[in-house]
Amino acid sequence: MIKYSLQCEKEHQFEGWFSNSADYDVQSEQGLLSCPVCQSGDVEKALMAPSIPRKGASKVDPKLRAFQAQFQETAKKARDYIEKNFDHVGKQFPEEARKIHYGEAPERAIFGEASVEEVKELKEEGVEIAPVPQPLPEPEDIKKKLN
Repeated sequence: MIKYSLQCEKEHQFEGWFSNSADYDVQSEQGLLSCPVCQSGDVEKALMAPSIPRKGASKVDPKLRAFQAQFQETAKKARDYIEKNFDHVGKQFPEEARKIHYGEAPERAIFGEASVEEVKELKEEGVEIAPVPQPLPEPEDIKKKLN
């Protein structure tokens, strides 16, 4: 995971978490990023200072560690709630979301899978969708993948 400081055209600043830098590039190119304050789609990376630990200092800032723990807990709770209370429609998500949007299927909460292109098309059609939060991988799991 990589965290970027982002800024919209109205200078609202916020953070975005991405699988990798290419994930940010794809979402940006396809217009999938928006400001959480004003919903502007004109979003760019903001200036960031590198996080370089001082000699003898812990490599992970305690505030960051606390944020990560809180994010993990919140993401897990949200995901658990969605899995228990929404209908899982799997890869049929784009089709089912359109049917609900256009009144061809009963209105209900659903979740499933969609490609980046399908998400873009749904947003262009005015279908209200949101990503399901995924807990961040544990540091040990990241290290295993890198080795």
